[in-house]
Amino acid sequence: MNAVFLDTVGMLALWDEADQWHQEAERARAKFKAAKSPVITTTYILLECGNSAARRSYRRAATLFRDVMIANGGLVFPTEDDWTDAWKAYDRGDAGQAGIVDQVSFVVMRRFGVREAFTNDHHFTAAGFEVLF
Repeated sequence: MNAVFLDTVGMLALWDEADQWHQEAERARAKFKAAKSPVITTTYILLECGNSAARRSYRRAATLFRDVMIANGGLVFPTEDDWTDAWKAYDRGDAGQAGIVDQVSFVVMRRFGVREAFTNDHHFTAAGFEVLF
């Protein structure tokens, strides 16, 4: 297993034991963790996670996620080119009309050669990536 992109859907499913995808997320994480796959995410995903977790019991998990990603060098700040390319894809309606944060994720994943995403978001599949649960 190569590098894995951590998406908001996957992180929230992992943190929230009541989430319908929690067990699948746990299994997927165990696999890429056992394989010692490097992980990356973007600052935009981190912001989405922070917003979603703000009023939840797992709020602290978002801060810990940030700290771990910074420490392991996996937090990617999208470039101006990433931003421009993502908006072009958004305007075209690429990947099943995915949102702009997903479009940024796709551009960053391609730039880093990442093929697998810790998510079950169908937009990643539509963009040509493999979802892990």
